[in-house]
Amino acid sequence: MRYGQRGGYTPAEQERRERLRLQAAGWFEDGHGTRQIARELRVHERTVARWRTSWREGGIEALR
Repeated sequence: MRYGQRGGYTPAEQERRERLRLQAAGWFEDGHGTRQIARELRVHERTVARWRTSWREGGIEALR
């Protein structure tokens, strides 16, 4: 485990985050902006920017 003292995501939280990443991928394909996606998914813009970079480099599989 990466976080030795109570950190990290539970399996349910991990699943939720994966759903968000995959939803964001669909919006990337549709041409939506980072700010708009972050607002809709209620995550930080930097998070969406990281997801977008991964998506560009490896497609939707990179976000799984």
